Amino acid sequence: MTNIQDKVVIITGASSGIGEATARELASKGAKLVLAARREERLKKLQEEIQNKGGQVIYKVTDVASQEQVEELAKYTLKEYGKIDVMVNNAGVMPLSPISQLKIKEWDTMIDVNIKGVLYGIAAVLPFMRERKEGHIINVSSIAGHLVFPASSVYSGTKFAVRAITEGLRREEYSNNIRTTIISPGTIDTELLDAISDLELKAASVEANKKVQIEPASIARAIAFAIEQPSDVAINEMIIRPTIQEL
Repeated sequence: MTNIQDKVVIITGASSGIGEATARELASKGAKLVLAARREERLKKLQEEIQNKGGQVIYKVTDVASQEQVEELAKYTLKEYGKIDVMVNNAGVMPLSPISQLKIKEWDTMIDVNIKGVLYGIAAVLPFMRERKEGHIINVSSIAGHLVFPASSVYSGTKFAVRAITEGLRREEYSNNIRTTIISPGTIDTELLDAISDLELKAASVEANKKVQIEPASIARAIAFAIEQPSDVAINEMIIRPTIQEL
């Protein structure tokens, strides 16, 4: 029995990587999960896996770039479980490129998913949490939200924004007993690099990552740690790097 037992947790970006690993970790600790992502086939497969192990889980296909769909996700959660304890805003994209390449559509996508998606997630659950005078919003930033790397200018900008938004939310909502947590992963073995359209940059990034990357389960354990603290304790920010990652 942990402090995660029976908590209702929404996880966006749950079809792969950190979101998928977090779903498995929290299910093993007794959370009631609502999985959200665009790829229904993967959500179904993960749901079946968790249910076969005795976990409680439902899913809803959701594009976090749509405010309407994120609102529907929250309403569905309330309909099925009657409450929302934790929102994990994890969905993100990382089509890295130098600014000089002017990949404006990719910039727009990063802003829509990485920034607006987080804001839509907050907006969907905050009124309910304020009414209950409790709740926990966890936003996944990145080490790129602390440092700017070559070709990461726009991506880093979105992740710096996630940190600013989350800290602002903390200062606005602490008196309502709403906890906030910023999770900033270093190099993780996920599908993020698949979005890079420059094949040369993608190949170089994949090769560099292979040398240091750690499993998404490492981030999932950090998220679980933040959730399972007593309600009077808030883990506001964590950076989780591979031991051998320099920057």
